[in-house]
Amino acid sequence: MRKSLTLLLSLVFIASALLAGCGNSNSGNNGKNAAPANEGQSTSNAGTETETNNDPFEITIRHTQVGDSKKFRLAMLEDVVKQTEAAVPGLTIKLDAVDSEVNRKEKLRGEMAAGKPPEVFDVFGSPDAQLYAKEGLMLDLTPIIEELGIKDKFTTLDPFTLDGKVYGLPIGGSIEGYFYNKEYFEAKGLTVPKTLGELEQLAEKIKADGKIPFAQSSKDAWIPLMTTNNLWSYYAGPEITYGFKTGTTKWTDEKMVTAIAKHREWVQKGYYKKGELGFEYADMRNQVITGEAIMMMDGSWANSVFRDPAQAGDMVGKIGFFNMPPVNAGDPVVVMQDANNGYGFSSAVAEDPRKLAAVKEFIKNMWTDEMQLRGLKEDGVLPAMKMDLEQMKTASDDPLMQDIFKAVSEIGTSFPAFDALVQAEVNTALSMGIQQIIGGEIEPAKMLENVQAAQEAANAAAE
Repeated sequence: MRKSLTLLLSLVFIASALLAGCGNSNSGNNGKNAAPANEGQSTSNAGTETETNNDPFEITIRHTQVGDSKKFRLAMLEDVVKQTEAAVPGLTIKLDAVDSEVNRKEKLRGEMAAGKPPEVFDVFGSPDAQLYAKEGLMLDLTPIIEELGIKDKFTTLDPFTLDGKVYGLPIGGSIEGYFYNKEYFEAKGLTVPKTLGELEQLAEKIKADGKIPFAQSSKDAWIPLMTTNNLWSYYAGPEITYGFKTGTTKWTDEKMVTAIAKHREWVQKGYYKKGELGFEYADMRNQVITGEAIMMMDGSWANSVFRDPAQAGDMVGKIGFFNMPPVNAGDPVVVMQDANNGYGFSSAVAEDPRKLAAVKEFIKNMWTDEMQLRGLKEDGVLPAMKMDLEQMKTASDDPLMQDIFKAVSEIGTSFPAFDALVQAEVNTALSMGIQQIIGGEIEPAKMLENVQAAQEAANAAAE
């Protein structure tokens, strides 16, 4: 078994120790025995071969549209499934819903290590899809998207591209920033901050008023790491993250220590609710909806919660959005902006012409201007396909969405989330580290030494 697949197997055990509930992986051949990604397979021939075959067959789509906050995205997926089933004779599509973190860190890793992923699955592009593609487990989509004429219509396919071939498609784009209670700001005479110092002054005023400055849930480490990632991209510069994997930069850089120390300072000053390490993702949104907390760092995708009366109640129309401001007034606004989450497809699909035809039809129906606009209107997900900013603005007159569009227009420098640039085991070490920081168990410098050690080990293993 290749070194990277051995790593995948070890990561399954690591993730099992860190996350509650382990998904069952199927037994089967390992990745090096998997079918090559779409080699020699003609997608046009696949369609012809299936025209006279109406025998029932099934494919599975693993998705992560779980819970009320993702109900609009699930509805879109279900509509695409109906379209695809209607267009492909004999096809039945089984939807397999799994929590995003469980899918990424447990279930899909186990299935990939066994060489038996579902036909279609939710996946992060970099580094996940690229690692799986190296092992021949991902279907090469290049000929399909070229035939459909959509290859050049995406804002970026870089996270899903390996050696010039595309192995997945992003479902939407996003930025990270602060949702905030506009009604409270107006009542207290507060304004959107222009520097980190002003943001901290806001936090002090809000805390003095008996409110929680920042809603936060840290049971899953990726949530507080949104704040950490944005802080270090200001203090150390967003370019530093690109160098960790190559060894040209180090996690132990003094500016990185400053950024982690700033996050710890906010925790120590009581800017977050006590007990955040035990709170689920939905809990921090509820802190904002109930008025307990005033601001919340989250991805732009969370706007769908605050625009839905069933979830946000009376807070609909009272929530705004702004970018994390720079350290110094007048400096460029630096924002996490990417399109790293989407769908991948098993390379085994290439062995079955009917399944290949079904996948092609699914892609044809899912990645259209209509669906991108619908995702923007109904779910508030920024398009993954190219769309003029003015066209985006006309897609929704909702005040919160207009705030998000404004935030996009203010970006001076954008960067992908850290987990698109570092190895999975480094992500694991960083996740453990930030939770230790929040819990007061470790100093920033020591925490980063641990992450750097994991980084060096991962870099050495890749050589």
